[in-house]
Amino acid sequence: MNQWLWLGFVACLYAAGTEAASNLVCYYDSSSYTREGLGKLLNPDLEIGVQFCTHLVYGYAGIRGDNYQAHSLNENLDIYKHQFSEVTALKRKYPHLKVLLSVGGDRDIDVEHPNKYIELLEGEKVRQAGFIQSAYALVKNYGFDGLDLAYQFPRNKPRKVHGEIASAWKSIKKLFTGDFIVDPESALHKEQFTAFVRDVKDSLRNDGFLLSLTVLPNVNSTWYFDIPSLNGLVDFVNLAAFDFVTPARNPEEADYTAPIYHPDGSKDRLAHYNADFQVDYWLKQGFPSTKLNLGVATYGNAWKLTSDSGLEGVPVIAHTEGAAPEGVQSQKPGLLSYAEICGKLSNPQNQYLKGNDSPLRRISDPTKRFGTIAYRPVDGAITEGIWVSYEDPDSASNKAAYARAKNLGGVALFDLAYDDFRGQCTNDRYPILRAVKYRL
Repeated sequence: MNQWLWLGFVACLYAAGTEAASNLVCYYDSSSYTREGLGKLLNPDLEIGVQFCTHLVYGYAGIRGDNYQAHSLNENLDIYKHQFSEVTALKRKYPHLKVLLSVGGDRDIDVEHPNKYIELLEGEKVRQAGFIQSAYALVKNYGFDGLDLAYQFPRNKPRKVHGEIASAWKSIKKLFTGDFIVDPESALHKEQFTAFVRDVKDSLRNDGFLLSLTVLPNVNSTWYFDIPSLNGLVDFVNLAAFDFVTPARNPEEADYTAPIYHPDGSKDRLAHYNADFQVDYWLKQGFPSTKLNLGVATYGNAWKLTSDSGLEGVPVIAHTEGAAPEGVQSQKPGLLSYAEICGKLSNPQNQYLKGNDSPLRRISDPTKRFGTIAYRPVDGAITEGIWVSYEDPDSASNKAAYARAKNLGGVALFDLAYDDFRGQCTNDRYPILRAVKYRL
């Protein structure tokens, strides 16, 4: 190839690369620092991961129920043990990295003030001033580059399992009753949230701090987000397009938890339970594609199978009994980190084990549309069945390719602690993170 052809070829590659998705937003839940055993993510392990990330979202801060001020959910770790400062100090070694502090994210559980996120909106400027000032102080004092609002809005009602007759009646009933409304004041709360975000942005603007928005799973975007107005207020949005079904929300039926597209031949599947529907809604509302990051989970949802769940493993799986037992690392029923799932697949250590210790059967997704599943049915000596829908490096790479094809801003990974950050499976640390990075 002569010099001019080569230079033209390189220029084409460069042009293609600059148009492609480039953000890799990595979530870091600091509660992983306090876990015991192999699930404990310490700062040296974190540092290995952040070199691949453009942004690190530190979770989580919360809202005080009495005065609505922002505060650390673990002051002993974040402030007294200097974790806030140690994590933001990573920017000195990786100057490309932007670190944001996230508020909410389903971690701010307050049984005495369960509605405080809505109350903050309804209190308008009187209550919001305290939050805004305290959130700004946390960002400023501890070296963060901005704030992420992972706002805890009311969730969509979980889908119920329906037989054919029940499904037909539900369709007729819906004509008269409409969708189930979890928040009759959602239109007002949408207006209040837009005004709130505007005031938060104004507090950050003079310092050049970033403001991002995390749309949590099963939060109805049509109810709470005035998308055209938010466009001018936030730097980017991370769309958590996963956990559409979970063992907690759907204990009697297992299905793909984060498909890219709507699975055909559905059993009463809802049309919005897929990433493409969620992305298209934001784009159709005029939100710039380059400011929208597709959320990808690094974990799987695991159901407990019964003898009535069948032997095939192809969803939809009926007659499940809620969450499978918690993993040693994740320590949460119904949730398994990628490292835990990988360890349960057939490998030299478990390939000859029988009964309840036998490996899971993996079913790949040749269509690259729905995700990966693995299972061990109740059969003979196997009395503890399990079914898992999860992301692996291949499926996560497919989602990164989807983000590129849609000209999205990039991918948001939830989160680093559930990836195989120790390299237990293949000796490669952060295989899902790396797969997404390489595809982007």
